[in-house]
Amino acid sequence: MATNEPSVSIGGNVERSTFAIGSHAHAESHHGTSAPRDEAAEELLKAVRELRADLTRVRQSEEAAQLDTALAETEDEISRTGRAGEGRLQRLRDVLGDAQTVLTLFASAGAVAGLLGM
Repeated sequence: MATNEPSVSIGGNVERSTFAIGSHAHAESHHGTSAPRDEAAEELLKAVRELRADLTRVRQSEEAAQLDTALAETEDEISRTGRAGEGRLQRLRDVLGDAQTVLTLFASAGAVAGLLGM
């Protein structure tokens, strides 16, 4: 007895995949979504991204490179965990202090510094 029903075949690695099978099936995936952020973390993330964009406009120096690295690490931590830990914030404060000659050009630096309580 033959049927005309469709068949489903899944091959390969399906780890972290989402499937919905059937005429009324619904699948929702939350894999790879970022952690929820509070308003302060969201504001700091925005300011960090703006300052990183501004840094691309200056001649590269050791201070600018260190600041960009600290900003990138802060951005990554907030994106992954929803917040920046106190150690990360202190590192960013220290690097901002060291890079003052570069930062006097940017209003975005003032925004980040203000959000860090400097």
